[in-house]
Amino acid sequence: MKRPVSAGEQQAQKRFGTSTRAASFYPKQMLDHLNPAMQQFIARQDMAFIATADANGSCDCSFRAGAPGFVQILDKKTLAYPEYRGNGVLASVGNILENPQIGMIFLDYFQSTVGLHVNGKARVFSPDEITSLPHLPESMVEATKLKKGRRPEAWILIDVEEAYIHCSKHVPLLKRLDKQIDWGSDNDNSKGGNYFKTKPAPKA
Repeated sequence: MKRPVSAGEQQAQKRFGTSTRAASFYPKQMLDHLNPAMQQFIARQDMAFIATADANGSCDCSFRAGAPGFVQILDKKTLAYPEYRGNGVLASVGNILENPQIGMIFLDYFQSTVGLHVNGKARVFSPDEITSLPHLPESMVEATKLKKGRRPEAWILIDVEEAYIHCSKHVPLLKRLDKQIDWGSDNDNSKGGNYFKTKPAPKA
C-alpha cells in the first residue's frame, strides 16, 4: 500500500521525530484491504468501536456489539454491521449520511490483546435494501426475519480503504463473565437507568 496522503500525519511525524518509524510501518503493516488473517480476526469479535463525524467535523465515537462475527465480511474490501434498536438519536448514522468517512477498531481483550483498525467509507441501508444486494451471507438475510430487538433497524456497509494493526502492549487481558443481554429492551434498569444523574429532578 502506498503511504497515505495526510499532511497532518506527516507534520506530526516530523514534529515528534517519528518519520522513520512511520515510513517503515506503512509498507509493513498497512493494507488497503482485509487479508485472510484480518478477516478471521474480525469473524471472532463480538464488539467494535466506531468513529464518525458530521459535515462540519463534529465527532462521535460509539460502541457496537453482537454475537461473534456480527460484523460481516462480504469480501476483502467490504464489511457490514447491523444497527440495532438504541436510544433513537442515531448519531453515528446521522453523521454517515452527511460524511461517509468512518473509523473502526476491533480490540481482542480476551485472547491476543491485539487490535485491528479499519478505515473507509460507509453507506446506510435499510433491511429491505440490504437484502436486495447480491451474494449476501445467509446470516444477514436471516437477520431481517428475527423478532424485534434482535432484528437490525439498518445495515452499515463499509468500503475498506485502510486496515492495520493496533499493537497489543497497552491492551489489557480481560476475563469474560456472563451477562444477560436484553436485546432492544426499553427497560430502564437494562439500559443503565439514570446512572449519570442527568434526568431533571421531579418538580415538588
